[in-house]
Amino acid sequence: MGGKVLIVDDSEMIRNFHSYIIKSLGLEIISAVDGADALEKIYGSDQELLICITDINMPNMDGYTLIERLREDPVYEDIPIIIVSTEDELKDKQRGFEAGANMYLVKPTDPEDLLMNIRMLLGR
Repeated sequence: MGGKVLIVDDSEMIRNFHSYIIKSLGLEIISAVDGADALEKIYGSDQELLICITDINMPNMDGYTLIERLREDPVYEDIPIIIVSTEDELKDKQRGFEAGANMYLVKPTDPEDLLMNIRMLLGR
């Protein structure tokens, strides 16, 4: 498949779990601990991202703010974004979609479900 995926979560275990799953698609991983770290990593390089997978509740910069910042940037405004969060209330999902997310999944994530949604968003 080829390309890079941005995985943003303050849990190392979750980042490793998602990385392991997504690498099966032949994608490279850029891993970040929060929104601020994610922006620093993508703006500090010539990383061409295919998709972003982010948590909501993180220190320094939450997932909503990260999504809003990506949507404001012409380079990343159309990148597919999946929120993966423990928050499963309607208000959380609505806020995620209002920020610009394409999809909202609730943890714990089923690996096949995550892969299916990534393939669907990437049209592959």
